[in-house]
Amino acid sequence: MEKYYCTTAIDYVNGAPHIGHAYEKILTDVIHRHYSQRADLAFMLTGTDEHGIKIQKTSAANGMSPKELCDMNAQKFKDAWKALDVNYTRFIRTTDENHEHVVQKIFKKLVKKGDIYKHSYTGLYCSGCECFLSEKDLTEDGLCPDHLKKPEVVEEENYFFKLTKYKDAIIKHIKTHPDFIVPAFRANEVINQLEDIQDISVSRAKSNVTWGIDVLDDPEQVIYVWIDALSNYITAIGYDTDTPSDEFKKLWPVDVHVIGKDILKFHSIYWIAILMALELPLPKHIFAHGWITIDEAKMSKSLGNVVSPTSVLESFNLEYPDAFRYYMASAAPCGKDGNYSDEDFKEKVNAHLANSMGNLLNRTLSMLVKYFDGEIKPEFKKDSPLYSKALDTVKAVKHHFDYFEIQEAAQKIMELVDATNKYVTDNAPWTLAKEEKTEECGVVLATVLEVMCVIASLIYPYCPNIAQLMAKQLSYDINIKLDNITCNNIKTGHLISKEEIKPVFLRLDSEFADKTKK
Repeated sequence: MEKYYCTTAIDYVNGAPHIGHAYEKILTDVIHRHYSQRADLAFMLTGTDEHGIKIQKTSAANGMSPKELCDMNAQKFKDAWKALDVNYTRFIRTTDENHEHVVQKIFKKLVKKGDIYKHSYTGLYCSGCECFLSEKDLTEDGLCPDHLKKPEVVEEENYFFKLTKYKDAIIKHIKTHPDFIVPAFRANEVINQLEDIQDISVSRAKSNVTWGIDVLDDPEQVIYVWIDALSNYITAIGYDTDTPSDEFKKLWPVDVHVIGKDILKFHSIYWIAILMALELPLPKHIFAHGWITIDEAKMSKSLGNVVSPTSVLESFNLEYPDAFRYYMASAAPCGKDGNYSDEDFKEKVNAHLANSMGNLLNRTLSMLVKYFDGEIKPEFKKDSPLYSKALDTVKAVKHHFDYFEIQEAAQKIMELVDATNKYVTDNAPWTLAKEEKTEECGVVLATVLEVMCVIASLIYPYCPNIAQLMAKQLSYDINIKLDNITCNNIKTGHLISKEEIKPVFLRLDSEFADKTKK
């Protein structure tokens, strides 16, 4: 695979990041890290959306300029992703000078082409959604269904994008590319939305919104969210209406946009129409993930259950974010909603990462030191049916990632861990050692350690720090591509000493965990 380009939605910076933001970024980073094990070049884009009426109002309420608010909150998102080891390639801010400049050129190009026109309009505007709503979009009480607030009646002369011009082409693309929208059951939802689609406003009058990118040649208008925010996916990698960069030519089209299900319409309809108007290739996939509830309740400021992702790391004294990453990435089946609770988090990571995977490595290495002074002898290196299962698991994990089944891939990895634990129990190397069946005992231990190398590679996207600790104790190159993985990784000779054996993940309630340190 030559390249893999994945993106997250860019987060609105009128507040701090919460666990829902973290879910999407971790999910995308796990995808990104997995494909870094398969592609020559893997590129992940994330960032912040920084224009619009909400920023304007929030900054004014806090006695700040819009840019000061954006700078402060954009840094909070960067700090959170650093704490969670989200290894993005580029972080774009829509206040970046280059982004603003290219967005103006995109807007001007579409005006010149006739796809953007000026039009007087009276509509129902929801400031929470940053969009105009039709009567049929509202609840029976006339409220926005997402924000449960009555939209305001806005009368303006704005620029509109000819979305209706591309309606049939979008429907055709969705129907002829069944894997374009993931999960597939959301495709009909999008097609139904397309039936009544109207042209969309892509600017706001400066008399109502001042915080935005100016429309070239029309100082009374600012470019509205869709052309501005959605274009980040191409401006960040060097798109220009004149001469796109070599990086853009190499990376585009994007392999997947990872977004929340609530903004699927904007990505699968608005963004696709804009790309068609620009005559650019379309994304290969749009993956709409579900939401994360807290103790089975939707996150809400009024309920007081909005969870900061870094607070989880702090409350459990986690030295690395791997446990939280693993839990979140495996929280929900493809496209479905997931849930976070402290008790479930503790129970799941203790069972999977400490008891099953970590303990398997620790006790196997300990037996190698106890019985063979940490040495792998040549006669220990024999073929095993367990190797076939390990290599089949690599194929299965790749298959699941190709369909964005991240939870399902994690389950396959844990099935391999469980099978390896069963292999140890069934073959009882401690009994073989006691009976002085030295070679048989050594074969069992070497077999387990070979499979642990494979497990380290597969768990790496979820738990990069734990995987590297495993690889270090196994003297294994964690950077090997998945296509090149074998079950012949452990070198003969001295592997490890007693002092070098360290638990890769302590139980969250372990008596050995030092609670005075994070």
